[in-house]
Amino acid sequence: MTSPVMATARSASASAAANDPLTNVQLKYRTQAVAKPYFVAAIGLFVGQIVFGLIMGLQYVIGDFLFPAIPFNVARMVHTNLLIVWLLFGFMGAGYYLIPEESERELHSPKLAILTFWVFLVAGALTIVGYLAVPYATLAQMTGNDLLPTMGREFLEQPTITKIGIVLVALSFLFNLSMTVLKGRKTSISMVMMLGLWGLAIFFLFSFYNPVNLVLDKYFWWWVVHLWVEGVWELIMGAMLAFVLVKVTGVDREIIEKWLYVVIAMTLISGIIGTGHHYFWIGAPAYWQVWGSVFSALEPIPFFMMTLFAFNVVNKRRREHPNKAAVLWALGTGVMAFLGAGVWGFLHTLAPVNYLTHGTQITAAHGHMAFYGAYAMVVMTMISYSMPLMRGREANSNAAQMVEMWSFWLMTIAMVLITLFLTAAGILQVWMQRMGDTPLSFMAGQDKIAFFYWLREASGVMFFIGLMLYIASFFIRGNERASA
Repeated sequence: MTSPVMATARSASASAAANDPLTNVQLKYRTQAVAKPYFVAAIGLFVGQIVFGLIMGLQYVIGDFLFPAIPFNVARMVHTNLLIVWLLFGFMGAGYYLIPEESERELHSPKLAILTFWVFLVAGALTIVGYLAVPYATLAQMTGNDLLPTMGREFLEQPTITKIGIVLVALSFLFNLSMTVLKGRKTSISMVMMLGLWGLAIFFLFSFYNPVNLVLDKYFWWWVVHLWVEGVWELIMGAMLAFVLVKVTGVDREIIEKWLYVVIAMTLISGIIGTGHHYFWIGAPAYWQVWGSVFSALEPIPFFMMTLFAFNVVNKRRREHPNKAAVLWALGTGVMAFLGAGVWGFLHTLAPVNYLTHGTQITAAHGHMAFYGAYAMVVMTMISYSMPLMRGREANSNAAQMVEMWSFWLMTIAMVLITLFLTAAGILQVWMQRMGDTPLSFMAGQDKIAFFYWLREASGVMFFIGLMLYIASFFIRGNERASA
């Protein structure tokens, strides 16, 4: 019996073929089409994240902007939670597209994938509405936080019931992909992807452990936050980037897999013990200042290797893929991940330096460029490559790709500017608040660096325009396809 997803994919493909002169490509496996709603939801939530980021940016300089409708703490919570959720949607979409092709078989259950999508989307939407509609303490009472307290921690503010829902969604997702892999071909890319996805789910379980002791709380809190973004997420990123590079360059899979092995090995060696750079000032044993500094100093290496990996593979390409925009996103991922996660992370990771910079805008500068370069860009790389294929074409038209490449440069340059402005604000913050004989109070210092916050806000508007162009590029038709 033909599943609704397969039928929809076949119908959409046939319709496109009849009406679009660019349409001449079929998906290799029809159930890969279930990735499309995940990618659409990811980009929609990305837009929401940036909108709330712009609201926060204004609240930095206009303190009562939208108060009391959207207080700063709520805007920040929505901004960061949308970041996490849209990236998870992107990873899930990538998994549903990548795994069937790597396994050389249809997805185990496309119906389960669609059901998982709607459960995750509705749960996420209701959680965001809860943040905005009722006070956080009230939301905790309404959702049974007293029975199993898990709320109130940065990035893990989700109600307990939402966390349980995330676990169920993850189990459904991993069951679907694992069954697909077990019944099909096993490749290095699919194995690394699955290792990263299973690690993501396992480390999220520590969000349910909420010890009364604050030191223990922060200690294990980082087992979710750090071991996600500086551990298993990097495996997912590496697998996604390797998959796209295999497709757009024609380079032998063995070469790309060797690079992937080295990158993930360095990621795990440096990232796991590198968790210690978060233990400097929380009351953990002092030896973490040494171990955390040493291994954190190694963390830029896998990102640098990833940059070399991407450029080396593209330089050795055996074909000129018509989707030049996807190639640009792939190269940009390596460079921006190295700069944001590697260079800006190293700038303040050594304990003697972090003693002065901890919790300043330098941290925010690192966080913004790292998340954009390492994870937002790799998801957009995957979308840029796969979305045309799911719409029946190998690549979008030249006109559409030109707009998409403009969006790449606008967003990337805007993020570089945001990072530089926040870095400048952070350096001044350290100097005025934490050095000298007469340090300023926090609010007095904030007033003196407001100029950089205005520049950051302007750069954020530029980023938003770039994101709108990225979305618009998928709606631009043309009679001429990018030449191979």
